[in-house]
Amino acid sequence: MNFDIITLFPKVFEPYLTESILGRALKNKIIKVKLHDLRKFSSDRKHFKVDDRPYGGGPGMVLKIESLVKAVNNALKGVTKSQRVKTKVVILSPSGKQFTNLTALNWVKNYKRIILICGHYEGVDARIKKIFKTEEVSIGPYVLTGGELPALIIVDSLSRKINGVLGKHESLEEERLGVGVPAYTRPEKFVYKNKKYYVPKELISGDHKAITNWRISHRKS
Repeated sequence: MNFDIITLFPKVFEPYLTESILGRALKNKIIKVKLHDLRKFSSDRKHFKVDDRPYGGGPGMVLKIESLVKAVNNALKGVTKSQRVKTKVVILSPSGKQFTNLTALNWVKNYKRIILICGHYEGVDARIKKIFKTEEVSIGPYVLTGGELPALIIVDSLSRKINGVLGKHESLEEERLGVGVPAYTRPEKFVYKNKKYYVPKELISGDHKAITNWRISHRKS
């Protein structure tokens, strides 16, 4: 899977992408992530400005159409017509469709390249949606200062569903038992402020059927 991220702040991605599971996936070339600094596509070669005031007035600034089109075309460079069918262009926006685990599964199944446009300020020039037939996506019912965190969340969510990303002793918990199954580890008894906290007896019983039934009964989805 190839990820192209168009952003004003490419440096915020590097620390997260180089660590842990995603870091291994990148090192092993199971996934590829390319960061596109939107300012490099500005027609303003002095200040590298990529935003302007919105038509109709109002507060805030809007990311300009010229820079966005150049950045997306750069991400699409070398992508053949047949590969374009397997490419999805996404705008990260609080007004977009809710991103879910089902969304992630669908994208991994149907696409080989995801281009993520990180919105900022008051958003992006709406004409970009028509030019590239983009989909607006939101990671939750709240507003963030930009699309960088949502982009990382989407890369993480999709990557862990790609074969080879999770290690031999790791697996997709949501496929086996669902999401939110409580987990415990040693010690079996933990004492805090004179109160004893125990691991559920089913989990230490050695009875695999009892363990599975307990986990299924305690899953949240």
